[in-house]
Amino acid sequence: MNLRGNDRLRDRLAGEYVLGTLRGQARRRFEGYMHGDAALRRTVAEWRDRIGAMAEFVPPATPRKQVWRAIETRLGLKAEAPAWQFWRHGALGAWRTLGVASSMVAALLLVTVMQERREPSFSDVATLTDERSQTALLVLADREHQRLTVRLVAAQPVSPEQALQLWAVPRAGKPRSLGVLGAGRELSLPLTGQALGADVALLAVSLEPKGGSPDPNGPTGPILYKGGWVSVM
Repeated sequence: MNLRGNDRLRDRLAGEYVLGTLRGQARRRFEGYMHGDAALRRTVAEWRDRIGAMAEFVPPATPRKQVWRAIETRLGLKAEAPAWQFWRHGALGAWRTLGVASSMVAALLLVTVMQERREPSFSDVATLTDERSQTALLVLADREHQRLTVRLVAAQPVSPEQALQLWAVPRAGKPRSLGVLGAGRELSLPLTGQALGADVALLAVSLEPKGGSPDPNGPTGPILYKGGWVSVM
């Protein structure tokens, strides 16, 4: 297609290019013509000025959420998630794998606890590890007595103005607080359906101000330890 000498066609294609209705191979071909045609570039610039002036009279409109989601999907983008939603950054599968890999450690620790306490066995156990995959906490669930036991194995000490808080992290929705951990090496918490529910993906421990997170919707401090439940009975 020869655009030189065809002013009507040049003007029409320039308008379609600025409006965005010139697409695909036709658009790329037109851009190639502009590269070596200063007059065609001026025509495009005139169209931009003309349409830009019209846009001043158009009231702003907020796109629907579906539009943004479609754009993110087509561009391969992901919406930024809160810091506590670590599994939304692809970490959930990794932590599930880590939970299976650490089940042997959990079993060994469980045997130690049972030998020391000589009490009925626990139904579920979770080993919570740090970013270096070192076990920091052992969480034991006794379904029969509705008791949750948290034992600090190698958790870092906290200042008097800080506290560790245990959370049940569901696959969807907000984390659920299971309790604020005290200064002792072992403590007991009530076991509720929120801790062992079918929707629980992981357990997590965050570093919070004394008394726990001030936000009822989830942790405010960094996530220090994470781990998944392993059923032992």
